[in-house]
Amino acid sequence: MNLANRITLARIFLVPVIMFFLLVNLDLPPIRIEQFSITYNQIVAALIFIVAASTDSLDGYIARKHKLITNLGKLLDPLADKLLVTAVLVSLVDMGKLDAWIAIVIISREFAVTGLRSICAAEGIVLAASKLGKWKTAAQITAIIALLINNFPFTFLNVPFDLIASWIAAIITIYSGIDYFAKNWHVIQFDN
Repeated sequence: MNLANRITLARIFLVPVIMFFLLVNLDLPPIRIEQFSITYNQIVAALIFIVAASTDSLDGYIARKHKLITNLGKLLDPLADKLLVTAVLVSLVDMGKLDAWIAIVIISREFAVTGLRSICAAEGIVLAASKLGKWKTAAQITAIIALLINNFPFTFLNVPFDLIASWIAAIITIYSGIDYFAKNWHVIQFDN
């Protein structure tokens, strides 16, 4: 197994670790600064999430630079991305930090675009990631990090950045999903 695929597998193995720190109460006192409060669990989960999310670019870079692109990597990389984001979104809903509808919109778009990619692949068409898709990923990661760290440092400014980032992520997610389908509508055949 090459280095790029090992990095991708590491991202997959970090998913349950992140969920553990988000969902298991270690019964440690939270850190409090004025109106801001955060648990050690959240800090650890956020740091692991940041490391895991950053490996997405790293494994792709290594695979392209060293010509290590494999079918296993093509399968594992999008799977790792979806597992990471989905697990954290579901955990954030469970923790009461994210509205369920936003998580459902994001997860539904991922399923829909994955289905579209499968149809395109069956037709011999490679559906590459678009610029909007990359913006979508950046917006989702930004929103997740803001939610994981309880809106730090924006809490001190009374700016609901985590909420704003969540809405922006949802809007870009919807828009990028529509864009994928609009540009590839010709591939979908409807029988009368």
